[in-house]
Amino acid sequence: MRAPAPALSSVAGLASLAAVVLGGCGGIVSPDLFLVERSGSTPGAKLTLLINEEGGVRCDGGPERKLSDPQIVQARALQEELKVPAESRLELAPGAGSVLRYRVRDENGTVSYADDSKGQPKVLRNMALFVLQVAESVCRLPQQGA
Repeated sequence: MRAPAPALSSVAGLASLAAVVLGGCGGIVSPDLFLVERSGSTPGAKLTLLINEEGGVRCDGGPERKLSDPQIVQARALQEELKVPAESRLELAPGAGSVLRYRVRDENGTVSYADDSKGQPKVLRNMALFVLQVAESVCRLPQQGA
């Protein structure tokens, strides 16, 4: 006697389970906090940082590195403070003496500014400092402009 054919819901359930198991082979992917693209007129200015919720950071598309615990807290705080500027798609023009330009994207939107843009909220200056510190301490890139 043949066993009855599995119900359609059982087959769908098995397919879902297989997808989860196979997808899990690479590990869990944490959501991104933000992506920073820095450019400028000095050597070493060009940089792309992708920061995720668990403190993973990719420097210029390279392998994932880890932020320190205090840096993770700082990244999460920056992302929270960026909410209003990102939602309003804040774009600040560079000043005459601009050296570095930043474009920051997160789930709320994009912010663009330069190191000498007028009217910068404090979070943008803090973001520029965070990017510099991560580039040097985590990405192990030479000091910007050196």
